[in-house]
Amino acid sequence: MAELPLHPRLAHMLLEAGPLHLTALACEVAALLSERDILRGSSGQRNADLRLRLDILHGQDEHVARASIDRGACQRVKRIAELWRKKVTQCAYRHQVDKRQSDEQEDFHAVGLLLGFAYPDRIAQRQGGSAPRYLLMNGRGAVFMDPDPLASEPYLAIADVDGESQWARINLAAPIALAEIETLYADGITETEAVSWDEKAQAVRATRQRRLGPMILSEQTLARPDRSLVAAALLEGIRQAGPDLLPWTPELRQWQARVQFLRLVEGDDSPWLDLSDESLLRTLEDWLGPSLDGVTTLDQVKRLDLSTALHALLSWDEQRRLERQAPTHLTVPSGSNIRLEYGTPHLPILAVQLQELFGCKETPLVVDGKVPLMLHLLSPARRPVQVTQDLASFWANAYQEVRKALRGRYPKHYWPEDPLAAPPTAKTKRPV
Repeated sequence: MAELPLHPRLAHMLLEAGPLHLTALACEVAALLSERDILRGSSGQRNADLRLRLDILHGQDEHVARASIDRGACQRVKRIAELWRKKVTQCAYRHQVDKRQSDEQEDFHAVGLLLGFAYPDRIAQRQGGSAPRYLLMNGRGAVFMDPDPLASEPYLAIADVDGESQWARINLAAPIALAEIETLYADGITETEAVSWDEKAQAVRATRQRRLGPMILSEQTLARPDRSLVAAALLEGIRQAGPDLLPWTPELRQWQARVQFLRLVEGDDSPWLDLSDESLLRTLEDWLGPSLDGVTTLDQVKRLDLSTALHALLSWDEQRRLERQAPTHLTVPSGSNIRLEYGTPHLPILAVQLQELFGCKETPLVVDGKVPLMLHLLSPARRPVQVTQDLASFWANAYQEVRKALRGRYPKHYWPEDPLAAPPTAKTKRPV
């Protein structure tokens, strides 16, 4: 074989073809791959199927429609193929070939198998989706740039690819059966259990896979996958989906904002945990992981109760301190218990009807009397008429102008000249 002017890959193919009585076919394949393509025309007009070239060599060219045949190249290929066949059969130290079977080999189903001998690194598996993309044994990708009948084949043995990009162009190939791949590479096939996040299904996928290099030859669902692997895959899915995927309630978002507010107030030395969305995503394993037993999909995650898991991040003393320093509600002079809004902007907001603060000289405070609230003073229609953090200044400077406007719009309401001496009220009618 060393005397043959043949690429080592093709020489190996000829050697492997002998015991299978495929020597004549292998010689024709080798000759086709050693010479220029016998089909001429642009890439969009040439079929990539190597079996089509063999049909042409054997006079079956009536179905070659859009490409022209290089008759001179065909003759050269035939002469070279016959020369190599004779040299192979003359090698006394190799297997003897059944000449009758070889000469009559016109069923080209074995072309993919032969290419698998020559180009084991280019056995390829079609990837999911509509694009005709294939994953090669060597880890590279290949694609049909133009429509091609081979593009629907689940497995190919690729003889010629062009380009160094992530997806190289497939120029010449032939189908190869999965059974042939499994026979050729039985020693290289491994069985593994894989637990991963399926982005399309939005669920954890647990399978037992038979793999050959990067290709998954077959897989079946695992009935009882490792729980820790399932949790890890699910947490990865949650991270990909983002924090808004979690089943937050308005109350929990406010609880989170209250903790973040106290952390901001106390600065770099704050003992409060960082409960920002970014931090919670980084630490999912710690606080959410224990709640995920038996959960495998994002739909199930959306039905979880987050409150127990989140509240467990604070100690009992911290929970009590949170209620004292960043309360959810504040009782105003009128007696109304009004909800505070945390989070935007950084200061808590007290949105209250202006009349309910009559008699209140200073801005209400939180954090043990250290931080004034941001007041949204509302009209009877609950529209802001003033936003301030300095209630005393509002009474002294802006109230009279606001009073003048509100008296005209809401004449049935009580708008005293001296708001600090007037009784606070949440009612409509002026006091008698």
